[in-house]
Amino acid sequence: QISGPAITHFSQVPDGWDALIVTFIGAAEAQRAQIGWVDPAEVAYDQPGLLRDRYYPGDIGFDPLGLKPTDSEELNIMITKELQN
Repeated sequence: QISGPAITHFSQVPDGWDALIVTFIGAAEAQRAQIGWVDPAEVAYDQPGLLRDRYYPGDIGFDPLGLKPTDSEELNIMITKELQN
């Protein structure tokens, strides 16, 4: 059973599960990086970390419930409300 302050929860995870958790987090971050950033081999030396033209920060195309507005202005309002919440 995991208990106590949240800062100690990860150290209480049973052996082996921590490696699985880190693997899944790493896979999710790698996918997000491939969606959002241009391959470093295709970027000029003076532009490291260049974002793709079609990428909007935070939008990785995952919207299973169809809640994302189609209008860009409505999307900006929704994102602002979420950040301020």
